[in-house]
Amino acid sequence: KRLALDYYYAPASTPSRGPMMTARALGIELNLKSVDLVKQEQLKPEFLALNHQHTLPTLVDGSFVLWESKAIIGYLVSKYGKDDDALYPREPCKRALVDRLLYFDMSLHQHFRDWAFPAMKQGLPPCPEALVKFQTYLGHLDTHLRLQGTRFVTSDTICVADQTLACATTTYRELGVSMISHPHIVSWLQRCEADMPGYADICLEGANIMAQCFKEILTVK
Repeated sequence: KRLALDYYYAPASTPSRGPMMTARALGIELNLKSVDLVKQEQLKPEFLALNHQHTLPTLVDGSFVLWESKAIIGYLVSKYGKDDDALYPREPCKRALVDRLLYFDMSLHQHFRDWAFPAMKQGLPPCPEALVKFQTYLGHLDTHLRLQGTRFVTSDTICVADQTLACATTTYRELGVSMISHPHIVSWLQRCEADMPGYADICLEGANIMAQCFKEILTVK
């Protein structure tokens, strides 16, 4: 039996959840090691010895240590997936489309941070202008889903970009971000909830943890 991989993560962290979803889909057992950022456990010497950038998530596979969420996802599929794994296709055009959406997810998350983090970390009022930009990027995803016309973001099969974007948009929804203008995101998330391994206990549960902490201060009056 393959040994479980050590996985250092923060349960409320959206980037922490994507690799967990990928591991679930691949049948990989993770030895979950929760790191409390409030208590600054990421600065403990034993963690710094693994990851000098003290970032989460961090994966330990034997003697190999890797951080950055998207890099971990690619590594898991490359090492433990099938040659033709639809999660992260090897065919260049199909993979490029998945990669584009993974990079888009990073841009979307940055716009979320620009809007939410001043309130979450500094106690400042959420910025209306930043919310407009964030909603514009959500609109780009909604338009992509409409034009793509498939059940999931690149095809009728779940890929790793579905996993990361589902973690992100579920978090935004649970934080009270309006999805009224994004009906294609709403229906796609319903398909993710029905078909995606780990959606309830990884994606949604983590989003709810985040919402319990921050929904009230981010609620648009």
